[in-house]
Amino acid sequence: MAALAAQKYTPAEETEIQKWVANAESLKSGAGSETQSILDTLNAELATRTTVLGTKPSSADIAIYEAVAPLVKAWSPEERTGQQGRPNIVRHVDFIQNSPLFGLNVVDKVAIDADEVLYVKPPVDAKAEKERLKKEKAAAAAVAAGGVPAAGAETTLVDRTKEAVVAAAETVAEKAVEVKDKVVEAVASAAAAATGAATGAAPEGQKREKKEKKAKAPKQPAPPPAPAVVSPCLIDLRVGHVLKAIKHPEADSLFVSTIAMGDKPGTDDTTEYEGQVVRTVCSGLNGLVPLEEMQGRKVVVVCNLKPVKMRGIKSSAMVLAASPKIKEGEADDHKGPVELVNPPADAPAGERVYFEGWQGEPEKVLNPKKKVWETFQPGFTTTDSLEVAFDAAAVKELEGKTGLGKLVTASGGVCTVKSLSGAQVR
Repeated sequence: MAALAAQKYTPAEETEIQKWVANAESLKSGAGSETQSILDTLNAELATRTTVLGTKPSSADIAIYEAVAPLVKAWSPEERTGQQGRPNIVRHVDFIQNSPLFGLNVVDKVAIDADEVLYVKPPVDAKAEKERLKKEKAAAAAVAAGGVPAAGAETTLVDRTKEAVVAAAETVAEKAVEVKDKVVEAVASAAAAATGAATGAAPEGQKREKKEKKAKAPKQPAPPPAPAVVSPCLIDLRVGHVLKAIKHPEADSLFVSTIAMGDKPGTDDTTEYEGQVVRTVCSGLNGLVPLEEMQGRKVVVVCNLKPVKMRGIKSSAMVLAASPKIKEGEADDHKGPVELVNPPADAPAGERVYFEGWQGEPEKVLNPKKKVWETFQPGFTTTDSLEVAFDAAAVKELEGKTGLGKLVTASGGVCTVKSLSGAQVR
């Protein structure tokens, strides 16, 4: 409980805690529609939160756990993760009873299989949904204005097509007159040239043309291209919130995670999940990081790598993790140990992450031919104090620059790992 005792809460958070403690008491003593209503509200709020307050642990989480754990224990698989189930409450129970933050030391834990997911809500195509809503809004506006629906729209289209044909015909006629005038002018110029040749005088038009050519200004040289930026800031690093992680159905070494990372609606390679804009990310962490540790946690993600398909599933970002550096002559067997990079617990999804001393605007998408990631990744490391940093001396393209820059969020928090010092981060 020491972790809870060290927490400080705002007045708004204290009010939220008291609300959920009261709800927990109602769940213990209540029944029927009131219980179902509280459970539905709790499941909906936990869809985008790790704890009742978001990411900050509190006594409300313990009160809720004590109230709902007996209920979840009795639920069927369909009630837990079926189409009408409450999977977010199940995840919260599993998190509270296993996390050292709460110090519960639960002996009779609720048996929860993190891989047992009976129903996954289909992702929504953000672009298609936006287009559908736009059409519905336009149709509603037309009806409200007293307009005629589909049939009227077709009539308007036909009328506009007729107008376009008439306009095109007028344009053709105008061009014909213009061509005729040019032909007449050319014949007259030829006749004048012939007369000038007989008398030894140049036509007036040619004299004027020569004078204009002499007065033409010299062509200015094109400005030199801007010098290329050589900096790890070209890599778009952000805080990511893992909303869900499952095992890849076709690859034993991969997890497939649904991660919110601050993208705007309609961004390429995004979908919507539980009200948030998310990307799908495949990572080779199966067997190296327990699946339960991936649920509802914050991570650091590389957001501007070119998307790739991994065993049939498109991966649109990469999760950063640390592992021991490979010694010279050793093979990289990817056996671990591996530790995920941890941003500050209160950092929101999408917050920009960068190395101190190397701030700047990242590329929209890294060009694989330029090998930006491959150039700077060898400098990603961890310090003796378990902070993630960039070692400029490890990157030969930086021409002898030295020094360590800590990996920090835009609000100033430092990103860390659990125990691996002097490790490589990738």
